[in-house]
Amino acid sequence: MTDWRSELRDLGRDLSSQARRVVRAVDRTVDRDPYHIVGYRAYATHWRALVLGRVMQDEGIVRGDASHSGWQNLLNTVRSLESDPLAHARVRAGIGGETHDIVGDDEGFLREWLKLERPLAEGQWHTVDLELVVANGSAPAKATSQVLVPSPHAAFGVISDIDDTVLQSEVTSFLRAARLVLLENARTRLPFPGVAAFYRALEMGRGGAPHNPIFYVSSSPWNLYHVVSDFLEAQRIPAGPLLLRDWDLATSMAGHGGHKTAIIREILEAYPWMRFILIGDSGQEDPEIYAQVVREYPGRIAAVYIRDVSKSLERTSAITALGTALDATGCSLLLAGDTLSIARHAAAHGWIDDACLTEIGAEAVG
Repeated sequence: MTDWRSELRDLGRDLSSQARRVVRAVDRTVDRDPYHIVGYRAYATHWRALVLGRVMQDEGIVRGDASHSGWQNLLNTVRSLESDPLAHARVRAGIGGETHDIVGDDEGFLREWLKLERPLAEGQWHTVDLELVVANGSAPAKATSQVLVPSPHAAFGVISDIDDTVLQSEVTSFLRAARLVLLENARTRLPFPGVAAFYRALEMGRGGAPHNPIFYVSSSPWNLYHVVSDFLEAQRIPAGPLLLRDWDLATSMAGHGGHKTAIIREILEAYPWMRFILIGDSGQEDPEIYAQVVREYPGRIAAVYIRDVSKSLERTSAITALGTALDATGCSLLLAGDTLSIARHAAAHGWIDDACLTEIGAEAVG
């Protein structure tokens, strides 16, 4: 029997690809901005490194500043979203003294697992040098990205959603969410109270050193990578691999859950020795996605933390039922409306230091 969803996704992918080719052909006649490379933070093991990036026109995007007006932020956002990619760009990636050639997709995205001949050191970030192999009259371009090799001393890893989990995004309200994306910037967007201190505590664990890696997985588009990255830096939230999504008709049909589940599986399979804490919110499908991951990877998920942003009794009942079902697996699911309640649970289970609760509580009340 034919899978109509698969056919619809294929049709969406074809239509999206054709539409992009037409738009690019028109755009090239009026838009001569030079191409540049944007490197995205990713992750690695001893012998493999995931390289992420994109080759696209330089639209002159300015880093967000608290002094910028709503109109300045809107202009910057539009520039981010209208980026014109270099299809099938050839890029030379250098890491650990080795060089590898990567070819981007039709949207200019680079996503390649590199097999390495020499092992990467554990417990640190490694720089990837990216250089555009000049073609089609494009000017030379260079950039860097980074990949994290987790420490062998990590007690656990964290996989966290971003919107309405770390960053106040109002995704349950289209109008409020659109206003935040279009009219605010990385320096004016707000985290949930206590999140920065809590994530620093998770990174430190009980060991007193920042060994525990934090992976950020979101359905936000790659076009907003610089906004999310700058936001984490501005709020002193630990840096980690930042894994976003290409937005087009085909990927939209694939669904939020399919993207996030695939990325989480890839992380868990890269580090089979590591347990994880999953953090998300009740606004979309995080509880269901995480429950599926718990069932697929028995014993690998220590806890699931869900921030309650829906304020719906029906949604609360559904998530509570999921939590009850997960109890039998040895993984606890906690639904809470504030960061301190989640932090207390983490401290009670030995995942963060009790002393951190004071800072988290102080930050949570402003």
